[in-house]
Amino acid sequence: MILYRGNMKYNPDIHHRRSVRLKDYDYSQEGAYFVTICTWNKDHVFGEIDSGNMSLNEYGEIVNQEWLRTGIIRTNVKTDHFIIMPNHFHGILIVSDDCRGTLQRAPTLEQFGKPVSNSIPTIVRLFKSTTTKQINQIRNSPGDPVWQRNYYEHIIRGEPELHNIREYIVNNPLNWERDDHFEN
Repeated sequence: MILYRGNMKYNPDIHHRRSVRLKDYDYSQEGAYFVTICTWNKDHVFGEIDSGNMSLNEYGEIVNQEWLRTGIIRTNVKTDHFIIMPNHFHGILIVSDDCRGTLQRAPTLEQFGKPVSNSIPTIVRLFKSTTTKQINQIRNSPGDPVWQRNYYEHIIRGEPELHNIREYIVNNPLNWERDDHFEN
């Protein structure tokens, strides 16, 4: 069976999706998480870098508003440092039962492919979905991908690492031409 996504043919016999998630780790448990999400084909969708500053266009503003909304609609999640780049997004999410009140969820182990409420994979999936829908509505391009299929996630282990990742996010526009995601 061959599926089509955008202009790319997906053949499950040769394209093997592998999860980068830790086996048996509960991604809804308390902690700090760093995520990176790239645009489809690393297209420059969200704006441009000018003199080390990111200037968001209307699509970048949608991403900005939806990321901020993530911390508002989920009582156990706080958005921390984040940056929207022309073709990718970096953000830190902090999951805590005492972010803003009592959390109402059943403790569940994250299983690849099965949504778990307020887990990092579910939050990212919904974020990508709502931003894609809104951007495609403006572009009049329903069904077109905005984001790559997967994303990078990292469990932040300790204050020194949190500090280093925050610094990386803040300085990302200044280091754009040396960034792994830089493509002209």
